[in-house]
Amino acid sequence: MRMSTRVIHAGQRPEPVTGAVMPPIFTSSTYAQRSPGEHTGFEYSRSHNPTRYALERMIARLEGSTLSESDDVTFGGFGFASGLAAMDCVCELLTAGDEVVCFDDVYGGTNRQFQRVRARSQGLRVKFVDCSDVAKFERAMTPKTALVWVESPSNPMLKLCDLRAIARAAKAKNPGVLLVCDNTFATPMNQRPIELGFDVVHHSATKYLGGHSDVVGGVLVTGNRELAQRIRFHQNAVGAVMSPFDSYLVLRGIKTLAVRMERHGESAGRIADWLESHSQVDRVIYPGLASHPQHPLAKRQMEGFGGMITFFVKGGLDEARRFLESVHLFTLAESLGGVESLIEHPAIMTHASVPPEMRRELGISDTLIRLSVGIEDVEDLIADLSLGFAAARSRSNGRTSRPREGGPAGRKAAPGRRR
Repeated sequence: MRMSTRVIHAGQRPEPVTGAVMPPIFTSSTYAQRSPGEHTGFEYSRSHNPTRYALERMIARLEGSTLSESDDVTFGGFGFASGLAAMDCVCELLTAGDEVVCFDDVYGGTNRQFQRVRARSQGLRVKFVDCSDVAKFERAMTPKTALVWVESPSNPMLKLCDLRAIARAAKAKNPGVLLVCDNTFATPMNQRPIELGFDVVHHSATKYLGGHSDVVGGVLVTGNRELAQRIRFHQNAVGAVMSPFDSYLVLRGIKTLAVRMERHGESAGRIADWLESHSQVDRVIYPGLASHPQHPLAKRQMEGFGGMITFFVKGGLDEARRFLESVHLFTLAESLGGVESLIEHPAIMTHASVPPEMRRELGISDTLIRLSVGIEDVEDLIADLSLGFAAARSRSNGRTSRPREGGPAGRKAAPGRRR
C-alpha cells in the first residue's frame, strides 16, 4: 500500500466482537482469565491494551517495520505517555556510564534529559556534536559509543543529518551501537529512518501524529525483533505507557496525516519563499529552499520538506517581541504540528533550558523565530505575518492592544517550558 492508504489501514482490522471499524477505547484496567495464567492475550492494561495496540501497530507499519505479530505483538511499535517518556525508555536500554553521541541541535527537553538527568542519575557521558557534518560525527564516534541520537530536520535550526551516511559510519566504529532518530518534524510521510539504516525511530506523538494540539504522547518504533523485546520489557517495567484515550486520539489524528502533511508542506514552501524576499528578514531556514545548505540532501532523503520554518527578523529582541505579540492567526505558543499555525521564540521558550553558551554556538539568537505552519489558507497566514512585520517596524515599545483571534493574548513563556 502507498503511504496515503497506509495511514488509514496499516496494522488495523475491525474489532472482532462488534465489527467496529474504528478501534474502541478500552478503558478496562484488568481482564478476566479462564484459569490462572490463561487469558486472551490481555491481563493488565499497563502491559496490554487493545486501543494502544492499534496505534502501535499503525505507527510501526508507517515507519517501515516488517516485524510480524509472531515477532512482536505490535510489530515493533510502542506508545508512551510523552515524547520524553519514550526517550527515557531508550536511555533504560543503556548501562550506567555508557558513552552517547547526540546531535547538538536537538529539542531543549532532549538536551535537558541527557545533561541534567541522565548524566547525574545514570552517569551517561554525552557528547554533543554537529551531526550534520559526517566528518565531525565520525571523529566523535568511538568503539565505546553505545547510543547515537539525532533529529533530522533538527529543532530549531532545521539542520539535516545524512542518515544513511551516519548509520554506515556509526556501525563501522561499533556494530553494536544503538542508532535513534527523532523523526517528529519529518513524520513517516516525509522520511523513514529505519529504511536508511537506523535501529529506532522516536516521535513526540503530541505533534504531527496527533495533529490537533489535544494530546500528549510519545512513540518508539524498531524493526529489530531482539530490540523490540527489550523495549517491551522496559515499557512494561517502567510503566510510562500511553493511555487508551490518548492512543485513540493519536490514531484518529494519523488517519489524516497524509492530507495534513501535504498541506503543511505546500503552505510552508509558499511562506518560506515569501519570507526570503522580505526586506525585514535576515535569513530563512527551510529545507525546501535552494538557499538551505543541505537542500540537495533534503531532496534525496525526504519526500517532502515539512511545515516548520525558522527565520531571523532584522533588529533585536524588541523587534522580535513586537512581531510575536502582533500576529493573530499564528498563536504564540509552544509545541508544533497541529492544524493551527503556531509561532514561538526558541531562546525564551522551547530552548530556554539549553545552556546559553550552547544556544549561542547553535545560532539560537534573540531574533530567531520558529513557525509551525498549519493548514489555514496560506494567503491569510501571509497577511497575518505582514501584521507582525508592520509592528516590528514601529517605534512603539508598548504591547499591541489588538486581541488575538480565538483566545486571549499570549503570555511570555516561563524558562524551561515544553516546546
